[in-house]
Amino acid sequence: MNETEIERRLTGLEIKIAYLEDFVQQIQKVAVEQERTIDKLQKENKLILEKMRELSGSLEDDIPNRKPPHY
Repeated sequence: MNETEIERRLTGLEIKIAYLEDFVQQIQKVAVEQERTIDKLQKENKLILEKMRELSGSLEDDIPNRKPPHY
């Protein structure tokens, strides 16, 4: 291998590394966005669950403990 071929191969490797670094940064950005979305959805899910329990508890107080009319 002569010096020109080594330089060409080295340049090719540097280009590939640059593309890979950019790709990794893009993936990292997406992962951070997804983590934020997941955190937000978990908080919303928790609030909805708490509200459902609250509503369920208040409805149980309104319903008398009796048999349905078809019995």
